[in-house]
Amino acid sequence: MKNSKVLVWSVVVALGGFLFGFDTAVISGAEKAIQLLWDLSAVEHGFTVSIALIGTVLGALLGGIPTDRLGRKTTLFWIAVLYLVSSLGSAFATDWYVFIFFRFLGGLGVGASSVAAPMYISEISPAKSRGKMVGLFQFNVVFGILIAYFSNYFMQDMGDHAWRWMLGVQALPSLVFLLAILYVPESPRWLVIRKNKVQEAREILQLIDADTSEETLSAIVNAHEQASSSKQSRLFSARHKTPVTLAILFAVFNQVSGINAIIYYSPRIFEMTGLGTKAAFLSSAGIGFVNFAFTLLAINFIDKFGRRTLMFTGSVGVIITLALVARAFFIQDFTGVPVFLFVYIAFFAFSQGAVIWVFISEIFPNEVRASGQALGSFTHWFMAALIAFSFPIIAEYFGGGITFSFFALMMVLQLIFVWRFMPETKGTSLERTEKTMVLH
Repeated sequence: MKNSKVLVWSVVVALGGFLFGFDTAVISGAEKAIQLLWDLSAVEHGFTVSIALIGTVLGALLGGIPTDRLGRKTTLFWIAVLYLVSSLGSAFATDWYVFIFFRFLGGLGVGASSVAAPMYISEISPAKSRGKMVGLFQFNVVFGILIAYFSNYFMQDMGDHAWRWMLGVQALPSLVFLLAILYVPESPRWLVIRKNKVQEAREILQLIDADTSEETLSAIVNAHEQASSSKQSRLFSARHKTPVTLAILFAVFNQVSGINAIIYYSPRIFEMTGLGTKAAFLSSAGIGFVNFAFTLLAINFIDKFGRRTLMFTGSVGVIITLALVARAFFIQDFTGVPVFLFVYIAFFAFSQGAVIWVFISEIFPNEVRASGQALGSFTHWFMAALIAFSFPIIAEYFGGGITFSFFALMMVLQLIFVWRFMPETKGTSLERTEKTMVLH
């Protein structure tokens, strides 16, 4: 990359992804203690685990509004505030209702972060390295998950209040994110589209790449003028039917893979296969490590081989591994299940995990990118909340065999989607991608 500034800004904004991942996974270490502490029923327990996801759904649904009106940078600052308040409030909660409230606030931060952060990075990155730059967000998500798992493992023996430490430690990276975000510039595309600050946008584009700044600025301005003249700046219009359909389907498939059921309930799933509590926690940390390693691998391949190649490869892998896990539950022989789950996570991280935020941030025109990103994020988190809430109930009623068979079947449908409908977006400017989507 010609200018390291883009990398620094992307890393700072991707810290929102770290907090996203940490907040998402940390509940896996605390959920059993909380269930016992407040004597929660199965429904209350499912609600406790999924309340952050309910907040995430709302944050994703509404996240496009401040991102468009206040700007990407200002929205990211307030997201950092939500993370900080949520982590401290959850750790010091005096009863179940207070805990629920602060976990909900954290969920709002996660949802809004999944809108604002990938979009910001996408809008400041050169086309040839955009996949890797936006991939930093997902890399930080899985890094946050990994750190949460190891943090839970090392804190599990800290007495009756271990769960408070598990949740409260998130305040430290939240504070770092809050301070660091003050030093990144605003998105040049937002400055042109929403504020008509062409000169300010030009100055930022020159910092990104002086050689292409005028060409990029001209493309942004022209795309804005064409969208304004077409009078189809609304997200749900005929002009945008292709990216809307792609974003919804991509987000749904991401979650019906069962990924969040495994992330949230991994210690419990491993205990179902016969592992002891400590071994289950350690195996969960292993899942976090595999997720981290293969996401790192994916972001180094995503701009070279493209989004479709990663998705096709990953889809085949998750189908096979989910089918093997389902078979293990049907025949009640769990010998290879930890290995199957590790391989499943590897294929998921190499495909859906690395591609989703990159792809959704690329396919929408500048005029509706915030609302389009919000739609994709909302769909993703709505499905995540639904699965996290229903998984313990469905698994108890139907058993692991049928549950994991369903996930495998959904991945067969995803494979067909990738093969027949998913376009390639690697190495293409956002404005050129916009023209391609309009033609479809």
